[in-house]
Amino acid sequence: MAAAGGSVFASGFPPGIPRHSYPAPRARRLALISSTQRLFAVSTAEQLPSAPTSVPGPTPTTEGELGQNRRHWKDREPNGSAAASPFMEDEGSELEGKKRLEDFFDLAKDLIRSAGGLPRWFSPLECASRINNSPLLLYLPGIDGTGAGLASQHKKLGKIFDVWCLHIPVMDRTPFTDLVKLIEKTVKSESHNSPNRPIYLVGESLGACLALAVAARNPDLDLVLILSNPATSFNASQAQSLVPLLEIMPDQVQLTHPYLLSLMRGDPLNTLRATSEKALPPQEMVAELSKDLLNMSAFISVLADILPKGTFLWKLQMLKSASAYTNSRLHAVKAQTLLLISERDQLLPSQAEASRLYRAVPGCEIRRYEENGHFLFLEDGNGIDLVTTIKGATFYRRGKSQDYISDYLPPTHSEFIKLYESSKWFNDMTAPVMLSTLEDGTIVRGLAGIPYEGPVLLVGYHMLLGLEIIPLMTQFLIERNIHLRGIAHPMLFPKYKEHGSTLSPFFYDAFHIMGAVPVSGANLFKLFSRKSHVLLYPGGAREALHRKGEEYKLFWPEQAEFVRMAAKFGAKIVPFGTVGEDDIGQVVLDYEDLMKIPYYRDQIRRNTEGNVKLRTTATGEVANQDMHLPGVMPKIPGRFYYLFGKPIDTEGRKQELKDRKKSHELYLEVKSEVERCIAYLQDKREGDPYRSIFSRLVYQTVNGSSSDIPTFEL
Repeated sequence: MAAAGGSVFASGFPPGIPRHSYPAPRARRLALISSTQRLFAVSTAEQLPSAPTSVPGPTPTTEGELGQNRRHWKDREPNGSAAASPFMEDEGSELEGKKRLEDFFDLAKDLIRSAGGLPRWFSPLECASRINNSPLLLYLPGIDGTGAGLASQHKKLGKIFDVWCLHIPVMDRTPFTDLVKLIEKTVKSESHNSPNRPIYLVGESLGACLALAVAARNPDLDLVLILSNPATSFNASQAQSLVPLLEIMPDQVQLTHPYLLSLMRGDPLNTLRATSEKALPPQEMVAELSKDLLNMSAFISVLADILPKGTFLWKLQMLKSASAYTNSRLHAVKAQTLLLISERDQLLPSQAEASRLYRAVPGCEIRRYEENGHFLFLEDGNGIDLVTTIKGATFYRRGKSQDYISDYLPPTHSEFIKLYESSKWFNDMTAPVMLSTLEDGTIVRGLAGIPYEGPVLLVGYHMLLGLEIIPLMTQFLIERNIHLRGIAHPMLFPKYKEHGSTLSPFFYDAFHIMGAVPVSGANLFKLFSRKSHVLLYPGGAREALHRKGEEYKLFWPEQAEFVRMAAKFGAKIVPFGTVGEDDIGQVVLDYEDLMKIPYYRDQIRRNTEGNVKLRTTATGEVANQDMHLPGVMPKIPGRFYYLFGKPIDTEGRKQELKDRKKSHELYLEVKSEVERCIAYLQDKREGDPYRSIFSRLVYQTVNGSSSDIPTFEL
């Protein structure tokens, strides 16, 4: 593998390609060297862990402190307290306010200062510090050829990948097939050096064609393709009309560059929206927008240097041959593939092309972006975060196969904020009350009774549609700095379906980013061995998709499924109950009703057949795992209540709980405690003066919208 550094290297290239270094401005070089020295000076303990661990955080002891904690948690530095953060080191927050086009053109200017030469790789200095066994990521540029398309994301990508970017000099005229062979030689060389690690090929437009062509020629290599708006649809695009126009256009006339720059910029309303969200004073906002307009004129001249008429014409002609070459070999592509598709692509018909590629490439996954144009990685204000996308699609792995524990990357602080803000309306609507039980049996408001040190297993009741999970996951992170890893049904890890899917893939991606793990004994074993806090619902899908009149009824299997595993690691078991589903909705069409309607009956069977079968040897209601979406009639929102019982310590009981009878007794004890927690909450909520959303709104109108809302007396 290449050493991290500022030099350009030709590793894996044919003999005769010189090894050059791009001259960079002194300020840039010094900034990068300084950054690298800081990154390499980090101690081993500060490196990103392979899996999140739960550590002590501030414990709110009074209701006032708890309210203050909730109000100001977003302002805390994720690593600013004495307690370690459960978040991945946050380089992504930079992407929020960064000017992606500015970063692109700054780096592109440095790269094209070289005298020319042959195509070559460079490794950005921002990518100098990465986790152990990071896979290699080869970035294959689009029509610009600079290799600077991911400039604003280098630092974040460099935490989890060894990043190499391909630079094709402005005056280079290497044919498409030779570029394919050139990349192929690098891929084969690096695959030989690290045979147990995948190689990622990230390509946009032309680069996506290069990636597909390399994958088709090497079906036995472990490749992961991440393709942004592939140019395989060039023959059906309007871009073809630019070729005759360029051939007759005088060199002095530059009509195409303003058009290309407008495509790179994306929808100007997105930029305006991003600027307004900064809440700057009017004078500063006007100054920033004016600066953006001035930058646009400067960018046109740089774009003219990157794509002079002859080069632009050559690239367009190359796109035609690239499309034909790649399409003729699509049948041979076996690589794991993720398509990133812009639904407002004005350069290529990417929307229709995605459907064609989905049918042509086995196991292809798609993420569609409704508001984006062709240049997904460059748009200011609305561009995508590639690392977040890879994490959400569960495409990150460091070995031959996916390991949901060791390959998992915790969310960054900024990623968590985005997810929190997207679900804040639900938290506000349900105003969750969380109670926990201390070691002496005292019930207190807040999560002070939850053990800090793992492993901890939280076992509870799954409310209708699993709605209790949203406040539960966020509150554990906000209040106690504890990252819960949820044991989830395989339905939360679906393969993309072009038609027939009821939920957007981004819905599932949020669960993946927050650490959901497919249910299996092996995954539970690995989580316990890492001293994680694990969330488990023995009632599973049957409980979350219950019938009419089955609210708060447990559907647990007869066998004790988790007790002996918990005892093996001395885990603390925390039983908990949740109440509130009947205050926000009522089931009006359940499984029995839907099975009487032919359309829904067929849909349920298709959904069920497409999922991994669980508890195939179980009997009774818990074995009914038919996947369906019950019809729910909303109610005027009430409130969610949670009670975490007294932790049950299994430390030192490993031998005792090997006995089936003893482990079953503990299993029944946990189940009984969950039922007791539910009954307690059902009784106590009757005395909550703020159970209704209207009384809560009145309270916050008087006391402030950020005030902590009281509840019943404990």
